[in-house]
Amino acid sequence: MTTGTGTGRSVTVELDAEVAVVTLRRPTKLNAISSAMERDLRSVLDAPEVTGSRAVVITGGELVFSAGADLDEIGGRSPAEVLAYYRATGGVYEAVADLPQPSVSAIAGYCLGGGLELALATDFRIATADAILGFPEVGIGIIPSSGGLLRLVRSVGTARARELVIARPRIDATTAASAGLLTEVVPAGTSPLPRALGLAKQLAALPPLAVELAGRAIDAASESSREAALLVERLCYAALAGDARSPGAKPPHAGR
Repeated sequence: MTTGTGTGRSVTVELDAEVAVVTLRRPTKLNAISSAMERDLRSVLDAPEVTGSRAVVITGGELVFSAGADLDEIGGRSPAEVLAYYRATGGVYEAVADLPQPSVSAIAGYCLGGGLELALATDFRIATADAILGFPEVGIGIIPSSGGLLRLVRSVGTARARELVIARPRIDATTAASAGLLTEVVPAGTSPLPRALGLAKQLAALPPLAVELAGRAIDAASESSREAALLVERLCYAALAGDARSPGAKPPHAGR
């Protein structure tokens, strides 16, 4: 890997070929997500290592992805302060979800609350078999509110989402995979990063505009009428058809 930006911050980025590896670095707090970490993450997403990449991997390291939001910042906020928070740093989860290039989470250890909301904002999720995922917010009197409920319902449906948010605040990776929350599970005791990097490099080799439009068309289909979804499909196809190549052709960046 080549060293990237973010040294000394709670979020850093390095380049591995054409993949930007974004790492949460707050180990003494189990990568609990504070406003400062959200600010650092937003800054990293705007860095040239990310904007110029062909795919993004988000990891918390080999021990923990993120144990959730920083509890020191949760209590005692007025409605006005909550709204100010979303205007200031809380929108970073949508910035992850809106990345034009494909994104992959590499999940080890705890992936809870805001950490799971961050992982759900990525396109693909690779987790170790001993990872623990869940939404514990209801147990402390709040709810997931950084896009987690929206993406959870779209992924698993309302009945399963209700179960996972209210009745089962923690689940293992096998259960998460069977519910459709994970793309792949790797053996316990191993790092999920090599597999996440392998998938990211596979995605990075695909035509970037086709990957981006396919993702956006899929998102649109989940919330559109049949007619609107078909229209988006056809418009995306029309935008791409002129640059289509044969399946065996090398991508434009091959061999660089």
